[in-house]
Amino acid sequence: MTTNHSAEGGPVSYESAGVSIEAGDKAVELFAPLAKRASRPEVRGGLGGFAGLFALGKYREPLLAAGSDGVGTKLAVAQAMDKHDTIGIDLVAMCVDDLVVCGAEPLFLQDYIAIGKVVPEKVAQIVEGIAEGCVQAGCALLGGETAEHPGVMNPEDYDVSATAVGVVEADELLGPDRVHEGDVVIAMASSGLHSNGYSLARHVLLERAGLPLDGHVEELGRTLGEEMLEPTRIYALDCLALAAECLVRTFCHVTGGGLVGNMERIIPEGKVAEMNRATWTPAPIFTFIQSVGDVAREEMEKTFNMGVGMVAVVAPEDRDRALAILAARHIDSWVLGEVRASGEGETARAVLSGNHPQF
Repeated sequence: MTTNHSAEGGPVSYESAGVSIEAGDKAVELFAPLAKRASRPEVRGGLGGFAGLFALGKYREPLLAAGSDGVGTKLAVAQAMDKHDTIGIDLVAMCVDDLVVCGAEPLFLQDYIAIGKVVPEKVAQIVEGIAEGCVQAGCALLGGETAEHPGVMNPEDYDVSATAVGVVEADELLGPDRVHEGDVVIAMASSGLHSNGYSLARHVLLERAGLPLDGHVEELGRTLGEEMLEPTRIYALDCLALAAECLVRTFCHVTGGGLVGNMERIIPEGKVAEMNRATWTPAPIFTFIQSVGDVAREEMEKTFNMGVGMVAVVAPEDRDRALAILAARHIDSWVLGEVRASGEGETARAVLSGNHPQF
């Protein structure tokens, strides 16, 4: 029998092709205790099985909601700073906060990590952030996959994505069909850039202005890298608490497309969400990007959340109660506007007028 050899003359193996099963096993050993933090009583079995198991429980007429997402080019900042323990929070946020828009409670999440070369400690840091995000969202980390891609990705590069699954009773499903004229639009503050617009932010701040990630920025009160890696706020439990106590029509997760672009998705035909910039001042990072890059306001508003990460549309009689609940949960919130009937010939479903104070 002839023995196959590599071009270098050694025996051919999976590891000689760039994939280390041993490193993968070591990564699992390191992150398994971290992942166990993010569990729920409905989880069946443990990590390491071919499929994650979750007991759905008792519902009258359950609707399952599912959403998949990633974190985009924010990963480039994490990789440049060699800091990987928060990017998982962003990943969870992008998935679970899409689910809660329709009133669904996030139940579990499965992640996928594609990496050029498995460095167990790095993978463990990534999973640490994912587990923390799941804890913040009240959902279980039900498993996932780490795939080593030598020859396809550079050794130091990786990408992350995830799918989250939630459940809502059919008669409690939130959406545009519940929105009424006179409803109040309540904004919830973002923690910063969240996970959208990083291609523009990196182009303006790192490429054109040449600013170092480890350089202190007076306007931000910390280094640029620390600001750009600020984790995305997770609103899932806050939104569910609000829906349990108030007459919430629907929510709006402000991601790519900005405030107006995403509000257009949750306002029905014949109605308009009239919102006013004068009700809030965007965080310093947005002012900084606009001034450094001389970016037009229109471009800023369709690229970034501008300080509003989530929106609730509530019945007018629950306005004060909703604000009080959010304040008690340490969420900075304010009345952004209201829903009105469309004017003759008006096609927009969301309008942002006025000017930000001191912006």
